Amino acid sequence: MLTESQATPKPPGEPQVSLSAPLKELALRVPDLVSKAGHSEIWGVQLSSPETHVPTQVVLQKYLNANDGDVAKAADQLQKTLEWRAKMKPLDLLNQKFSKSKFGGLGYVTSYSRSEAKDPAAGAPQVFTWNIYGKVTSIDDTFGTLPEFISWRVSLMELALQSLNISSATVPISSSDAQDPYKIFQVHDYKSISFLRQSAAVKTASAETIKVFAQNYPELLKEKFFLNVPAIMGFMYGVIKLFVAEKTRKKFHPMSNGGALNREFEAWLGKMLPKEYGGAGAGLEEAGTQPGLE
Repeated sequence: MLTESQATPKPPGEPQVSLSAPLKELALRVPDLVSKAGHSEIWGVQLSSPETHVPTQVVLQKYLNANDGDVAKAADQLQKTLEWRAKMKPLDLLNQKFSKSKFGGLGYVTSYSRSEAKDPAAGAPQVFTWNIYGKVTSIDDTFGTLPEFISWRVSLMELALQSLNISSATVPISSSDAQDPYKIFQVHDYKSISFLRQSAAVKTASAETIKVFAQNYPELLKEKFFLNVPAIMGFMYGVIKLFVAEKTRKKFHPMSNGGALNREFEAWLGKMLPKEYGGAGAGLEEAGTQPGLE
């Protein structure tokens, strides 16, 4: 939490981050936002002074970027996220066990090191979340209890954030999306699940997930790939337009052949992606990490 002492000169040796005027203004609002929410953590980062704490600078700048630099809107979204995290307790979900019969094989996180990175993000891991909807064995079991599904989906995201490790960030970000290495690739595989478009439970769960993520995980998406896309995508894009900004929608890529995904990354990740997606790496069951199951 920010304090008055942070307005004094910083001891030699502490990192100094040059703050833009909007970032300075948002930082000044943080203590009040934290006090109102009774919560000071976002994405594993305990909010502090962005001048000397790069992870805090990254978090606050992402909220500004999500709102095109509008401090009031960024503060409002930040407040809502703090309140949501205080209630949802997403970090606790990392220790929760979910039903294997409902969620086993449905979601994975993988992380790769760039083989030929030539930019300031050279050391940043390339984190992927994978949603394999063809593994759903019962629509009612997986999607029927909305709070349980949202908890599982949030747990998957928090697992990815652990791999992204913003809490140890050393490179500040700017208002330029191109200079933000702290982002996640998302892959949604819809192979063999065209029947889901008939389910009201799936539509409700999808809509709520999009809403929750748009509000509480801004500027964390690098690119999203929809693989083996069936007719359900017409509904999905309709929902996406309601909650997701145009600049984010441009990052969405439908692909009819999931086996060709590795071609999108081969130039700088080589053949690291799982073999079922055109790479030469280990399959998801071997290489991927899942939320806790029992």
